[in-house]
Amino acid sequence: MDKEVIIEKIDDFLIDEFEVEEEEIEPEANLKETLELDSLDFVDLVVAVESNFGVKLVGQDFINIITLQDFYDLIERKLG
Repeated sequence: MDKEVIIEKIDDFLIDEFEVEEEEIEPEANLKETLELDSLDFVDLVVAVESNFGVKLVGQDFINIITLQDFYDLIERKLG
């Protein structure tokens, strides 16, 4: 899957399902602080990733995920 498609899908479900404002979606945005995702949101994020990309994520996958760019890269690695 093309990186642009990955980014577009992630951005779309952040806007639609997590009510993140479109202008807040920047690669350097901090998932917890800027996008205000909490631990329950991360559970929902895992479900959204599984349904949109068909990959499974576990808690350990999120250890070094701080920014939205980190998250994009994680999904790209999982799909690769």
